[in-house]
Amino acid sequence: MPNKTVTYAEAIREALREEMRRDPAVFLIGEDIGVYGGAFGVTQGLIEEFGEERVIDTPISEAAIAGAAIGASLVGMRPVAEIMFFDFMTLCADQVVNQAAKIRFMFGGKAKVPMVLRSPVGSGTGAAGHHSGSLESWFTHIPGLKVVAPATPYDAKGLLKSAIRDDNPVLFVEHKLLYRTKGEIPEEDYQIPIGKGEIKHQGKDVTLIAYSIMVPRSLEAAKILAQQGIEAEVLDLRSLRPLDEELILQSVRKTNRAMVIYEPSKFGAFGAEIAALIMEKAFDYLDAPVIRLGGEEMPPPYNPNLEKKLVPQVEDIVRSVREMVI
Repeated sequence: MPNKTVTYAEAIREALREEMRRDPAVFLIGEDIGVYGGAFGVTQGLIEEFGEERVIDTPISEAAIAGAAIGASLVGMRPVAEIMFFDFMTLCADQVVNQAAKIRFMFGGKAKVPMVLRSPVGSGTGAAGHHSGSLESWFTHIPGLKVVAPATPYDAKGLLKSAIRDDNPVLFVEHKLLYRTKGEIPEEDYQIPIGKGEIKHQGKDVTLIAYSIMVPRSLEAAKILAQQGIEAEVLDLRSLRPLDEELILQSVRKTNRAMVIYEPSKFGAFGAEIAALIMEKAFDYLDAPVIRLGGEEMPPPYNPNLEKKLVPQVEDIVRSVREMVI
């Protein structure tokens, strides 16, 4: 079957539309997702096809959105809830962390919570401190939650389909700067298993481990480094929980160097877990310490020049790799 080119946002919309057509238990719930089509236009046109009972506009209450989704999932539905900005996950954290994540454990597997929480993360749009956060690391610490962060339209569609069909709560992390990026997806139905990373670019000198927006930046950095005689391998985690540990270790054993690149503040973020994994299970293969390249210790500022300085850019990756390798 031939492929077609779509944007990241269109790939997500296709996954939602196809899963809603396939399974009447799938429905959408969130703020402004109906007539307005979502804050970033991802759900445009879905209310016209599926109606207000399956594309539900809610009041401004993240706790209500998450709570309704949990309740619906417990009685056999498969809700896909949208939290308008990932910063607002803090407002429904009690529902997600203390209820959705624990129910299957506490009921001995007799109850399940097959729900998806979609939410855009990240800086780069001038949305300032309350609408530009990257808090995905928080939720990777919670047993019972799955967390995925695709970087391409192909991965976004395939992972969202898997997330909707999963019997566990899944946080689906969408970076705002990726929505308009384009890529090829197949015409036929496909899924990408949660928990599997992918090598996006082969190399032998250093492994760049990234997810979400940092994947295209790492790929661009790899091109620049190749012109300088450094072959960087780019590993896209895609799934943070569960994590593809073996792929990470295989790559590091080959290149003998690793850099973890991520947008959240460097201290205590998910990159530290990757670094610890490598130190524990691949230490003897390392020719240099594992480097964490993360965000600065401050909320995202409104000023575009300061905002860009907040998180790793292509030139930061290039400079840090050169310092490690040369």
